[in-house]
Amino acid sequence: MATNIYDFTLPALDGTTIDLSAYRGQPILIVNTASKCGFTPQYEGLQALWTQFHKAGLVVIGVPSNDFGQQEPGTSEEIGAFCQKNYGVSFPMAARSVVRGQEAIPLFGWLDAELGFLARPRWNFFKYLIGRNGQPVAWFSSITPPTSARVRNAVERALLPA
Repeated sequence: MATNIYDFTLPALDGTTIDLSAYRGQPILIVNTASKCGFTPQYEGLQALWTQFHKAGLVVIGVPSNDFGQQEPGTSEEIGAFCQKNYGVSFPMAARSVVRGQEAIPLFGWLDAELGFLARPRWNFFKYLIGRNGQPVAWFSSITPPTSARVRNAVERALLPA
């Protein structure tokens, strides 16, 4: 039974594995993403957060999902090329994964168990901020841009020394 985010791994977009234990002690922003969604331009804001706060310790991880409106139909290669070409994404990206329901990947099952019904992703670009201790500290719905004061303030608080 997982006790924190560091107990999980994700298949990476490039075919390797993202071992979340490698980020122990760092805040992590997990976002379920999609390439053909009205919220897709949020990749730009996620990249801006990554660029601004990566050296301070923030990790941003995109988890593409085709769960909502079939808005992520591409292969790993297509998703990676789209993100790089259109938004210059350089933060880690997981392989396309199921993020809701009985088939959800273990990480999203854990987030559901930890945060409850209201925090379940109901569309693309739900954001989950994990503190330095590996526990969720905040979540944000699709309509909250990554560059909003609400997200930025939560990230800045999560980056404070423990």
